[in-house]
Amino acid sequence: MALQEGKKAPSFTAKDQDGESIKLSDFKGKKLALYFYPKDDTSTCTVQACNIRDGFKMLAKKGIEVIGVSPDDEKSHTKFIAKHKLPFRIIADTGKKLVEKYGVWGEKQLYGNKYMGVFRTTFLIDENGVIVKIISKPKVKEHSKEIAAGFGL
Repeated sequence: MALQEGKKAPSFTAKDQDGESIKLSDFKGKKLALYFYPKDDTSTCTVQACNIRDGFKMLAKKGIEVIGVSPDDEKSHTKFIAKHKLPFRIIADTGKKLVEKYGVWGEKQLYGNKYMGVFRTTFLIDENGVIVKIISKPKVKEHSKEIAAGFGL
C-alpha cells in the first residue's frame, strides 16, 4: 500500500553519514523534510542537494529539519557532504530498507533500459509524525521553496 498524505509516516531507525543513529521519533515536535534521491554526486541529485543547502537557513528559520536518504554508503555521503558543503545529515540506506518502507524503490527506465532505483520523492512530516505532503517529482532547482510551501509556510 502506498503512503498517503494525512497518514502516519512509517517509523525508522537508520544510520547517517557518520554512523550516528537517526530515528523518526527524534523529530517529534519538529517539522521534517525527508528527501529520497537516487545517487550522491550525480548531476540532478547535486543540483537538488545544493538547492536545499542554499535554502537551508530559510527552512531552519521556519522550523523545518532536512534529512536526505539514498542507498549510497556512509563514505560516499561523507564525500558528497564535504564537496558541496551540505549542512544536513544523509541516511546511508545501503540495505534499501527505508526506500522500500517509504515505497520509493522500484523499476525505472532510462534510454530504454530497465533497472531498479530510487524514485526522487520528498515526504513532509509534521510535528506529530503525520505526512502532510508528498512531493513525488520535486523541482530540483527550487526544492527548498517547494518544501516550505508544502508546509504552508
